[in-house]
Amino acid sequence: MLQYKSALIPYNKFLILISTTPQIMLHVIDENLLFMAKGEYETVHANAMALIRSNVSDPAPYLLLAKLCFDYENYVKARELFEKSVSLAPDNIRVLTYFSQALTQLGEHDEARLFADRAASLEPSSAHIADTLGVVYSRLGFHEKAVLCFQQAVSLDVKPANYHYNLAASLQFLGDFEAAKTAYEQSLSRDPEFYRALVSLVSLEKQSAEKNRIDALLISYQRWKRDSDAALYIGHALAKTYEDLGDYTTSFEWLKKAKSGKCATANAFSYERVFSAAQEPAVSNCTTNKAFDTPSDKQSSSPIFIVGLPRTGTTLVDRILSSHRDVISGGELNTFAELVKRATNSKSNLVLDAQTLSQANTLNLHNVGEQYVEATSALRGNAIRFTDKMPLNFFYAKLILKALPNARIIVLRRGAMDSCLSNYRQLLTTQHSYYDYTYSLKTTAQFYRKFDQLIGHWRASLPNNRFMEVQYEDIVFNQQATTEKLLKFCDLEWDDACLRFHENKAPVSTASSVQVRKPLYSSSIGRWKRYGDLLHELKDSLGDLAEDV
Repeated sequence: MLQYKSALIPYNKFLILISTTPQIMLHVIDENLLFMAKGEYETVHANAMALIRSNVSDPAPYLLLAKLCFDYENYVKARELFEKSVSLAPDNIRVLTYFSQALTQLGEHDEARLFADRAASLEPSSAHIADTLGVVYSRLGFHEKAVLCFQQAVSLDVKPANYHYNLAASLQFLGDFEAAKTAYEQSLSRDPEFYRALVSLVSLEKQSAEKNRIDALLISYQRWKRDSDAALYIGHALAKTYEDLGDYTTSFEWLKKAKSGKCATANAFSYERVFSAAQEPAVSNCTTNKAFDTPSDKQSSSPIFIVGLPRTGTTLVDRILSSHRDVISGGELNTFAELVKRATNSKSNLVLDAQTLSQANTLNLHNVGEQYVEATSALRGNAIRFTDKMPLNFFYAKLILKALPNARIIVLRRGAMDSCLSNYRQLLTTQHSYYDYTYSLKTTAQFYRKFDQLIGHWRASLPNNRFMEVQYEDIVFNQQATTEKLLKFCDLEWDDACLRFHENKAPVSTASSVQVRKPLYSSSIGRWKRYGDLLHELKDSLGDLAEDV
């Protein structure tokens, strides 16, 4: 089952040779797009310069040069060139759309939304532009707007399978599962080899002996098995199917088979160093509780960061809190990590890495906090509090509390065996190396042990009125008492709606989009016991952290 936040078809290949002048012929555009696709950047650069010499006021070559700079990670120059193209064509829907797209990748979410809104107001007549705007809005968390754009794309051009797929993913985020199912099926009917649509259909419903997609999945696996990403998706769908059928042995075998290709090709990522860097003391004296409690008038908003390992209840707590009349969900935001990365100006090509975290410990984070408040203002609206449920923000707990004096952090805990199994059996994202630890039980257990140690460090060093651990099992078995505890920690009055979180209509853009729209259930607690001796490696690797019963 895929991570829905990453489910949208990426548009990292900009179609940017757009001109408001009639002199640029279609074959010239297509020719340069082909050069870009082949990586023939020198040719594209020469053509762009020729276009500028021909007409210095044509926005097309500046867009093209912006893409070249973006691909070479010269983001400062890329932004300058994008702004140049916008200045030359401020009402060109394509220019505005592609700039908003680039801004989302740069982490400039508030500005990206403004440009996307300007583009959308011009009413796209191109299906590609409408679809691209939908992707932008989805990545920014505005799923209602995304659905409208995707619907427009489909109405303008019904043929492309990925348009239907993107529409289906956003409908799923919004909880319209029947419409999502129809759109996924429309996508698959247009491209029977579109395995992501097939996998997504499996994720929407519990499979049964009478109604399942095993035959289609097996055919798809044979077709795509040499593609490690495709094999991962399809293998996970087969594993889910067999688990639904109660065949845990076959399910487990498919998990191992699905991950085998990724184990061989996964990028090495040193979590040892990242965990160590997170615990490094700051150079300043900002590690005292007094520093954490510094008031801030400018940062009047009160973000609630919900963190922990994936699949341990972070989305559930987000739904409980955002059901409150004074709270809105911001979804899973990369905003804080991206702002820290920008502030450190570290040279690594990763947002989360030991170098960046080490340098962040030397920062005065006041500006980062104010930038975070500004960047999340559109999502926050007029709510008294809002949630940010990016799980891996647990690495930044100390930095968050220093940067945002009014923030609260809730870390989810769950039994070690269930935590590790849920991470191993869930397909998260293939777009980043941060979740590569889930490709084997041994590395999942190692990651859990480091996580447990870091949370222990935070427990001892962070103020307990701003950092709280919540056990997933307590939510399930003691719903009201745990909800009361959560609300008190967040300085919120009681609201009965928090007990009816499954009625919350807000979008859910994670792998829990189906489950959290149901009332609480306990069937996932102790799931690891159903796998029996198949999990001996996990239990051995966890050692004293593994449950005995």
